Amino acid sequence: MSEIKGIFAQKNFTFKLGMVLCLIWIAVAFIAPLISPYDPLQQDMGARFLSPCAQHVCGTDSLGRDILSRVLYGSRISITAGLITVVFAFAIGIIFGAVAGYAGGAVDDIMMRISEMIMAFPPLILAMVLAAAMGPSIVNSVVAMAIIWWPNYARLARSVVISVKGNDYVTASQLMGASKGRILFHEILPNCIGPLIVMATLDIGNAILMFSGLSFLGLGVQPPIPEWGAMVSDGVETFNYWWISTFPGIAIFTVAIGANFIGDGLRDYMDPKLRKQR
Repeated sequence: MSEIKGIFAQKNFTFKLGMVLCLIWIAVAFIAPLISPYDPLQQDMGARFLSPCAQHVCGTDSLGRDILSRVLYGSRISITAGLITVVFAFAIGIIFGAVAGYAGGAVDDIMMRISEMIMAFPPLILAMVLAAAMGPSIVNSVVAMAIIWWPNYARLARSVVISVKGNDYVTASQLMGASKGRILFHEILPNCIGPLIVMATLDIGNAILMFSGLSFLGLGVQPPIPEWGAMVSDGVETFNYWWISTFPGIAIFTVAIGANFIGDGLRDYMDPKLRKQR
């Protein structure tokens, strides 16, 4: 608890700004049905391509749908997809990397070669290939991103476990007869979680960006479901009507930059040198 209080008490403006931005969007995702002025799927062909005005604050698209309502509802899909991707990649990667680092030897070599095979491909290209092979959908896009993301956590978890497993408290547990599983999950991993949490926080914004990119390319959310990347794609097709892609683009930018600010703040707090400088 004192550690959490210390994180929020740090004098870091960008960290607090990131917290505000992310909390606002999370709140919006929860209460979108209550604050949306229109049904995001409601079409009005008589109100096509309306610029921002009193009735439609962010304008309308090619089918007369309210952009603001679609951005608000789109937060529920984009943010959720980013969070789920990071959670799955985090869980798979930390277990895989921790087992490899603790086992060492041939087991470590084989497991790391598997992760390196995945990391050898450009992330976005591999995600596109996997999403296209499995079929365009929200679930398949999330699965594809989790597949390409977990090796990053595996390599970090492995390196941290290797640096920790030689400590005295680990040796003491071994002498007391604790099983390898207990030593790994009760003694080693709790002392390795800090850098992994920082990495996960930084990756949330990147996951939202990649999911939006897949939807932009038609490999994620399918029409007429509102999602930020798909909305930006709709705006590209009608570039003269700037508001169609501008407002979902601003939403993507604010969430991504907020998550990165939080990750930077956590990294600075957990690094004694950087914390001393601040």
